[in-house]
Amino acid sequence: MGLASPDHTSQKVWGLVGAAGYACAALVAARSSTPWARTPAVVAVIGAAAIPLLYLSVIGRAQMEVGVVERATDLLFSTGSPYNPAPQAVRDFNPYLPGMALFGIPHLLFGDTPFASARVWFLAGFLAAVAGAVRVLTRGGNPAPGPGGTARGTTAGLTGALWLIACPVVALPLSIGGVDPPVIGLLCLALALTQRGRAGRAGLVVGVAAVLKWTAWPAVPVIVAVLAVRGGKRAAFRCAAAATGLAALAVTPAVLVDPSAFYQNVVLYPLGLGPTASSAQSPLLGHLIVLLLPHGKAVTTALIALSAVGMGASLLVRPPRSTVAAADRLALGLLLAIALSPATRIGYAIYPIVLIAWPRFTARLSADRPATSRPAGELPYQRRSVAGRLRQGRLPAPHRSPVGRDARRRPHGEHRETGRTGARPRP
Repeated sequence: MGLASPDHTSQKVWGLVGAAGYACAALVAARSSTPWARTPAVVAVIGAAAIPLLYLSVIGRAQMEVGVVERATDLLFSTGSPYNPAPQAVRDFNPYLPGMALFGIPHLLFGDTPFASARVWFLAGFLAAVAGAVRVLTRGGNPAPGPGGTARGTTAGLTGALWLIACPVVALPLSIGGVDPPVIGLLCLALALTQRGRAGRAGLVVGVAAVLKWTAWPAVPVIVAVLAVRGGKRAAFRCAAAATGLAALAVTPAVLVDPSAFYQNVVLYPLGLGPTASSAQSPLLGHLIVLLLPHGKAVTTALIALSAVGMGASLLVRPPRSTVAAADRLALGLLLAIALSPATRIGYAIYPIVLIAWPRFTARLSADRPATSRPAGELPYQRRSVAGRLRQGRLPAPHRSPVGRDARRRPHGEHRETGRTGARPRP
């Protein structure tokens, strides 16, 4: 990426600096005897995320999204709508939902200072969501034992979070100011709450993510479906009501203030259906269909609708029964939308990659099971064994008569001679 990106872009800076950071992390990992150790993860995070972020903040270079969000905040507090009513150039469009404008409030209050940039608060939102997910999974439960017999807890969760940040599809947007990390972080937190069976909180968190960007909306039916299987209809209803209610409360005012501006910015522009071409273009299937087929935009829109209907039908016919399966289903749906959209970019790969990798790691932090599980302290092999139930105090001990107990303590010969009451000793 450093060699292929144009000069004077944040992507070029991240590619060149991040390559050196990953090279140092690879050397450290090669000398480590433990796979996926923490030290190479720390080196990768410092070299591929922290240093590029600090350097780009000092020189004032960031992704276009940072300026878009900060201008949206100015419009929100001055006109009541975060959307430009007459956008012309690419920078005039705001394809995000109203909640994204909250990340620009520090810039509105403190001006052009490095720590008031929306990029810093994208990072803070992502870190807070991932830390919350680790805390939900490691607090108040029985973490699965590690290879050496030690319990996996907050320490393992911290190491996993470092490896997640070190992943290139995560480190790149964190460094240059992408808007997707806080969204995927909230989805990880919602999946963690779903795994713990906290339906209402999971609905609120996924609702917050749905207020930020359209890419979080497919997570609502997926999480509702897995909660319906694991917790019943009441849990699914609580989650759906919290998510849709919060999203409606946040989005409806922006729609009512200026419906035309909302439609131009949030609907037409992201789908590539407006008069101004979106800057998010990659040679994926949807973009190629638009270029090569007549009425290509209508074809891609129909294909996206068909894929959405197919994913919805799969949730009804075969709903996911675990958070890992739910994350896989959500990753598949987002992959279809990304591939078929006429205006998309390779950077959206952060969603399927994180959704496939992170839930599998967190399944080791906390057993993925319903709330009604085996009692605490019971080992797997003790489930149906009588000895295990006796140790748990769930079965009464068998009655043994004093005669039988004393007889077992006597020598074999003595038992043979005096074992029966009234028997005469042999001469």
